[in-house]
Amino acid sequence: MPETITYLEMTDAADLREPSRPAEVEHAFRQVTDPAVNRALYEEIGGPHQWVDRLRWSDELWAAWAAGVETWIVEVSEEPAGYFELRVDRNSTLISIFGLRKAYRGKGLGAALLTQAIKRGFELAPRVWVSTNTMDAEHALANYEARGMKAFRREELA
Repeated sequence: MPETITYLEMTDAADLREPSRPAEVEHAFRQVTDPAVNRALYEEIGGPHQWVDRLRWSDELWAAWAAGVETWIVEVSEEPAGYFELRVDRNSTLISIFGLRKAYRGKGLGAALLTQAIKRGFELAPRVWVSTNTMDAEHALANYEARGMKAFRREELA
C-alpha cells in the first residue's frame, strides 16, 4: 500500500482550536534537555510507526540534535506519556516529532499535547507546521486537523 505524507500548517494562532473535552487523566508538561529522553521516546513511540531515520544515531548525534530543538514531555503521575520536539527555522516552527506512548492513547492526551506544541510553536515563530503519514498513529491526521491545522501539500510514495 502506498504511503501518503501530509504536510499541515497554521499561520495564525487564533486558528488554534482547543480540545472539545479535557484529558481523562491529570497531566503536566515539562521541557527536557536530556538527549537520552529524546532517544528513548523516539524508539518506543516510533517503533510501531516505522520511525527509522534516527535509529542508527550515535550518542553524539543525539546530543547535537537535542541541543537544536526544544523537547517537551507530557507526564502522568511523573511518568512520561508522550513528547514533542520543536525546531525553529527562519519564520517557522516545525513540530519535528510528536507522539504518545501506547498506554496513554485514547485518553485525550494527544489533543492536549498538540495544543501545547502549537501554542509553544507560536511563541517561537509566526507559522507552525508538521508532517504526518499514513504509517503514523491512527488518529494523528485527525488530531492535527481538529486543532485547526490545514494541509498545504500531500505526497504519494510508492
